[in-house]
Amino acid sequence: MSVPPVTLRRVFWRCLFLQAAWNRRGMQNLGFAYAVDPALRCLYADPGRRTEALRRHLATFNCHPYTAAAIVGGAIHHEERVASGEEPGRAPQAYKATLQGPLAAIGDGFFWTALRPFFGALAALGTLLVGWPAVVAALAVYNAIHLALRVRLFRDGYLLGDAIVGEVASLSLPSLAQLLRVGAAALAGFSAAIGVSRGATGSGGATAAVALVAAVLGYAALSRGARLLPVAYAAIALGAGTALAAARLHGGP
Repeated sequence: MSVPPVTLRRVFWRCLFLQAAWNRRGMQNLGFAYAVDPALRCLYADPGRRTEALRRHLATFNCHPYTAAAIVGGAIHHEERVASGEEPGRAPQAYKATLQGPLAAIGDGFFWTALRPFFGALAALGTLLVGWPAVVAALAVYNAIHLALRVRLFRDGYLLGDAIVGEVASLSLPSLAQLLRVGAAALAGFSAAIGVSRGATGSGGATAAVALVAAVLGYAALSRGARLLPVAYAAIALGAGTALAAARLHGGP
């Protein structure tokens, strides 16, 4: 027994809204059940078996919304085997429980702390250089990448089932994430340099001097184990205070 391609496309479309019904009790369980429901309707003509299958997908589920596509596809893979009598009914839930934690960690590390910050920094630098079209371009490329990965993970999960583990490992997402973090830091540095140079042009170097002092103090604090957010807030307060003081000295309001 297999799910028709048109139904698989419906399932993938629905899994894009996995978090639309997020709740504290089951987290993403309602979204997951909604996503796989078209496939279950194809596999189980008997209402009782279909209800039983849907109920097992209402168990607590929580994963990164992008990498969860692999689990949605793999769950259908196992449901096909359950419907044909090749596996017990607990197999789809065991598959979900095994992979949701590791795939959540991989998704958080790659998308949330690497890919998204990289394109955010790229958009910031592009805006300084060419204006707002850079933001549109960065958003378009980011979404093209993440959607392509979601399609691939869903397809591989459906086709490979448990073997999706090796396929995800072959993507080397943790290594790519580290490169993206380094790239994002470099882009942020370029953006800061451009901002300082433009400010220095109109202030006779005072802005550049303040920025240099703030950078040195911030680096010294971080190297001694200070937390990032308090240091960032302190730097913002220092910059704002210095700007106000400079404005008063130059006869500003």
